[in-house]
Amino acid sequence: MAHERFRKFNNANLYPGQGFGSDNCMAVRAGNQVFLRGQTGLDFDGELVGPGDPGAQTENAMRCAQILLEEAGSKLDDICKITVYVTDRANRGPVYEVIGKWLRGVYPVSTGLIVSGFAREDILMEIDIHAVIPD
Repeated sequence: MAHERFRKFNNANLYPGQGFGSDNCMAVRAGNQVFLRGQTGLDFDGELVGPGDPGAQTENAMRCAQILLEEAGSKLDDICKITVYVTDRANRGPVYEVIGKWLRGVYPVSTGLIVSGFAREDILMEIDIHAVIPD
């Protein structure tokens, strides 16, 4: 199956001082499927949007997801599965409120998890997205 990688990057630039050096990308289109890298409060330049604000970080994550999906030939309406990670149970409300606004009427399957943390301590949420490109 042919695939295409979008917005390639190296983790050393995104997480300075953590010893990462792996090559990644923001999205992969494989046939009619699109897989996004976990979207967070980090914008495409690696700058944190909304320090301390899980809702603002989720707004950024969803805005980036929309852009990435469109670059890969899909759209928010084509999302099939999301996995949402938060660092604190109290963050679920603000995070899901924003996701609900962006995905109203989409009805993806969803899993939500509370985790102890992310690669950067200032990241409060992450959303993993799998979408399709309709025939």
